[in-house]
Amino acid sequence: MEKMRVLVVDDDPNIGQLIKLYLEKEGFEPQVVVRGDDALNAFRKNPPHIVLLDLMLPGMDGWQVCREIRKISSIPIIMLTAKDETFDKVLGLELGADDYVTKPFDPKELIARVKAVLRRTQAVAAPEKELAFPNLVINMSTYVVTYAGKEIEMPPKEIELLYFLASHANKVFTRDQLLEHVWGFDYFGDSRTVDVHIKRVREKLQGCEQYGWFIKTVWSVGYKFEVK
Repeated sequence: MEKMRVLVVDDDPNIGQLIKLYLEKEGFEPQVVVRGDDALNAFRKNPPHIVLLDLMLPGMDGWQVCREIRKISSIPIIMLTAKDETFDKVLGLELGADDYVTKPFDPKELIARVKAVLRRTQAVAAPEKELAFPNLVINMSTYVVTYAGKEIEMPPKEIELLYFLASHANKVFTRDQLLEHVWGFDYFGDSRTVDVHIKRVREKLQGCEQYGWFIKTVWSVGYKFEVK
């Protein structure tokens, strides 16, 4: 059975080696690089199953690396950052990161997050899934959203959130339920993650109310994909 490949990108050799040891112990096949530009080269040469990406890197920072990876792949990315700032987390999520871990972190928690993200992405990567509404098509086999006849650029997590809500039209979900179903049961994030993604999806689907569907905020509860 093929081992799951993990690309670890961190300019601190001690942290990189610590993560490598824990990953190997859990049966993963890690590759550690310290520069952002080297990370992209390594990614293209031998695409991993998941990327652990530090933000502060020489050559090219983590945000740039994330942006470049998202142009060519939906492979999950977990951001590693020494900054516990909401702005950094939100920016990483908007660029397409699947999760974030703030340093210093417990290696066991990091491994748990890696496993949770991989479980979720493997479950989603399934056999021909497509939803269609007036002027909206969500195709989960290709991770493509078409709105009003045009393909819309969306990070994987936004597509998964939209698909989940749309596949349960008119049903209300709390933020915690969305974290569980879209990010995975073991996700360690908070409800702001959901709000950020909802905001970004709405911005890309402006004017959708005229077609008889939209993402509605149900105050004090959560969100639903409402179809008239």
